Amino acid sequence: MKEELIIAGFGGQGVLSTGKILAYSGVMQDYEVSWLPSYGPEMRGGTANVTVVVSDTPVSSPIVQMYDTAIILNQQSMDKFEARVKPGGVLIYDTNGITHHPTRKDIEIYTIDATAEAARQGNARIFNMLILGGYLKVRPVVTMENVYKGLKKSLPERAWKTLPANEAAIIRGGEIIRKVE
Repeated sequence: MKEELIIAGFGGQGVLSTGKILAYSGVMQDYEVSWLPSYGPEMRGGTANVTVVVSDTPVSSPIVQMYDTAIILNQQSMDKFEARVKPGGVLIYDTNGITHHPTRKDIEIYTIDATAEAARQGNARIFNMLILGGYLKVRPVVTMENVYKGLKKSLPERAWKTLPANEAAIIRGGEIIRKVE
């Protein structure tokens, strides 16, 4: 098993932390992992992406040119990364702010209305956990038990009070993701 994934959006959307949680989850499952962030100097509001590789064999390089899965959270990232999903791969995107929807026919495409769901719940901070839950529904590369362990490991102890809300958001994300036919 080897999953090469990019999560791409704006700084402040939890792109890097989502990747970190997934990487920790892979470690908890005794997988080899790589976590390679990339972001502009402006952080919040600037572009941000992270490449995560989760594998049951050693990861030879954190540099990836083509991805098994792309999670896209803004139009700029859609424009840049849609073409870099491997044929037969998966593209997941939050519909908020996407004006040019993906057009490829050789990949599986899913939408997740995480922005709208976070707003409905009155908690913008769960946005990235909704995204993570949707991704894991489509690509269950790690167990939910290890995701919860990875989530706890990635949060400082002072934030552990948010674990129940984050875990519920992961489950909800799996419920709201939809395949585009």
